[in-house]
Amino acid sequence: KPEAKVYEVVRVLTVLHALITYRARGYGSECVPAGPVILAPNHASFLDHLFVGAFIRRRVQFMAKSQLFSGIGEWIFSHGGVFPVRRGHHDEEAFTTAFAVLDRGGAIVMYPEGGRSRTGAVADQARPGIGRLALESGAPVVPVAVLGSHQVRNWKRLQFPRITVCYGDPFRFERVESPTRELEQRAADLILARIRALHAELKAQRER
Repeated sequence: KPEAKVYEVVRVLTVLHALITYRARGYGSECVPAGPVILAPNHASFLDHLFVGAFIRRRVQFMAKSQLFSGIGEWIFSHGGVFPVRRGHHDEEAFTTAFAVLDRGGAIVMYPEGGRSRTGAVADQARPGIGRLALESGAPVVPVAVLGSHQVRNWKRLQFPRITVCYGDPFRFERVESPTRELEQRAADLILARIRALHAELKAQRER
């Protein structure tokens, strides 16, 4: 399929960029199971999806804010497995796409925090969307910690931070067909707590 070939080319180029420019390293990729899976990373840079996908040998698909789909970004994103979500809207279309990806055994990346962290610190509260995805699909969730990506914007000063990615143990929720908003929020906060613990552990290791 031409689309799959373009995806592989985009993937190879972005992985090389991550490894060479940012000296990116990944740990725990064996934690990512085969079949449907939700990868849940913390979010501090527009390149996080690139770092998250770099160390696993699977085609991954991402939700990204629709504002990024313009110019060359639209071509790279649409061929790199990214689909748009409209911020501030209850975007049912994005969820339909996400459930379809999981139904066919795919891997999807969704940021529990919603927006990006400017300091690299993990947010205190999650957005409920990932809770809904995890509960309604019953797919395993893999928490992912990305360390150092909040400094990616320093490239303008020719400073390229070292990026470390760590994949945690998968866990899953019992499937719920129509979860309440409260249940979605609880599940999302639990996912974010796992990411926060993984991120703190990774940070402590680097400081040692």
